[in-house]
Amino acid sequence: MRNRYVWWCRAIAALPLALASLACLAEGSADDANKSNNPLNLASSFNIQNSFAPSLFGVNGHTNDFLLRPTVPIGPNGIVPVPEIFRMTVPISTRPDPSGGYNTGLGDINLFDIFLLSQGETQFGVGPLVTAPTATDPTLGTGKWQAGLAAVVVNANKARLIGALVQWQHSFAGQSSRPTVQSLTAQPFGLFNLPDGWYIRSTGVWTFDLQRGNYYIPVGLGAGKAWRGGSTIYNAFIEPQYSVAHSGNVPKWQIFAGLNMTFGK
Repeated sequence: MRNRYVWWCRAIAALPLALASLACLAEGSADDANKSNNPLNLASSFNIQNSFAPSLFGVNGHTNDFLLRPTVPIGPNGIVPVPEIFRMTVPISTRPDPSGGYNTGLGDINLFDIFLLSQGETQFGVGPLVTAPTATDPTLGTGKWQAGLAAVVVNANKARLIGALVQWQHSFAGQSSRPTVQSLTAQPFGLFNLPDGWYIRSTGVWTFDLQRGNYYIPVGLGAGKAWRGGSTIYNAFIEPQYSVAHSGNVPKWQIFAGLNMTFGK
């Protein structure tokens, strides 16, 4: 069963690269790559992503997070004078079970609402976030409602797109038997455009457990390709990542891959 699951995860990780290879002859551009990779792009999107950690520090085992990420922009309007960007992350996660084996199921769902305060070559947005304790097994979530803030800054031109996404959250309700949760994630990202919609990427998410002191800082180097199909921009990528600093039983290696679809713009 475990070998079958590992094979399935590796197949998912390889899928975007295969799609990109098939799209070599499709029209692509740096502008399309920037739009598809920009978390502040004012277009609806749906991202299918997977983060597979085949090796952990301090323990034997692996983890996997299959992520569904719809994004919807709204406004501005008479109530809110600036555009808003809603992004939801729905994880299907796998974690080792303390008694042996693995648990797979729905993890905790995260939603943030970014208010786009600055546009142009440099964009900036900030807004509230909430994480709901939707996990189907205690190993897959915190058992706590969490709230906090998310902030994004992006600077883009034809040659590259750079920026950062930072999220902080703290638990405020939930199962009294579960420990308090406070976390910070920081995702500095750099994407460097090549001809025909190809690009080089580094987008590791630095994760800090502020309550227990665990953390890991992955650095990645990968590649992707963006191309158009009608009014939709498709963007397939794969990015191996290694944790250059860590504390606790956290991922050592990760393979982050996905297919992003941006609609209409």
